[in-house]
Amino acid sequence: MKRAYSKGLSITLITAIYILAGIIGWLVFHSVMHHSPSLEGWDGAELFALFLADVAATVVVWAFGLLYENVSVYDPYWSVFPPVAFLAWAFYTGVWSLPVILLLIASWYWGWRLTRNWAITFKGIAHEDWRYTKYRSLHPVLFHLVNFFGLNMVPTLVVFAAMLPGLKLYEVSNQTSVISLVFLFFGCVVCIASATIQLIADKQSHDFRAANPGKVCNVGLWKHGRHPNYFGEIQFWWGIWIMYAALNGIDWYILGPIAMTALFLGISVPLMEHRQLANKPGYAEYRKQTRLLI
Repeated sequence: MKRAYSKGLSITLITAIYILAGIIGWLVFHSVMHHSPSLEGWDGAELFALFLADVAATVVVWAFGLLYENVSVYDPYWSVFPPVAFLAWAFYTGVWSLPVILLLIASWYWGWRLTRNWAITFKGIAHEDWRYTKYRSLHPVLFHLVNFFGLNMVPTLVVFAAMLPGLKLYEVSNQTSVISLVFLFFGCVVCIASATIQLIADKQSHDFRAANPGKVCNVGLWKHGRHPNYFGEIQFWWGIWIMYAALNGIDWYILGPIAMTALFLGISVPLMEHRQLANKPGYAEYRKQTRLLI
């Protein structure tokens, strides 16, 4: 139901939806942990329950996206769930070790930056992102399948996979070597630097577009890369993995940041490139002169 809600009311509605999604997620987690005898004794039971809670919360957000005929209801989920889940996991496990504290600092700074940018650019619950309206027009018959799986569930799965290295930090022993601590702090610095790159890129883009509507932003970080915001996002998740690898070594958890990188380089970046080429005459030349990422 498309209604012209004000931005303030729209943000209030989104907040209420996410609170409800969080409650449903918690109920699912609690139910799985206390009413699933088959999971007893399994080391991965708690993470599996958190995963199911994540999926359940996503379904709630997806359902409200259907109600408001707007897939963009899901957009803040990307930046809200990870920091909230990391903090909730600290309370649940009772683990407040140095790796966890560094993870919380990095993830909440990143989440604040991304959610802040969403709030600034958010036009109201009746306004849907151009990518979603494109899918509606190109695939009207299959859109609901694309919406549920491709636009809601796949990002949730990729983010959860990228979160796993961070969640495993709660299981790390306090006894670590000096070299491990160095790389642990390095990973945190990478995360902070990544979110800062995104913060700077956001401001430069907003300021440029306000002063030069319709033109290609080629100032600041955008002069050195066509997608500095995407670069920062990819790098953030590698920073989380570096923190994990510093204490656990390299194993299959590297698939999380790899999946995140593939999502951006295989979907997000090409979509943006095609849109810019179609809408901005100077983008083709800018593309020739500027690297894809920083």
